[in-house]
Amino acid sequence: MIRARVWFRCAAMKDPVLPRLHQPAQIGWFGKYRNIDLTIEREFSGAELLKRMKGWITVDALKASEELQRKGRLRIFDDGELVVETETMEDMVSLQGSIRDIFADQCDLEIIPKD
Repeated sequence: MIRARVWFRCAAMKDPVLPRLHQPAQIGWFGKYRNIDLTIEREFSGAELLKRMKGWITVDALKASEELQRKGRLRIFDDGELVVETETMEDMVSLQGSIRDIFADQCDLEIIPKD
């Protein structure tokens, strides 16, 4: 499994940024007839996190998600970092090339070396 961090260009600061989940989404209910004091926490999938970056990055987040998932899988590491995984290095190199062709310098994949 080959993994790479997914870097985007920040729309506000123009710096490279790595989408990161800081804490799980907290979902609850509002009862019509009584107070329901229940909440659940759920992690976003990689695609959900990326789609929520809409407007904060310089590329179309939905298009980026689709392109990254065409040849790889978007995942969120335990530390919250967004990564894309491919089966082989050839797939990763191909994905890097297509991302570069579509988004130029607005999106970059940083391969994570194996330990």
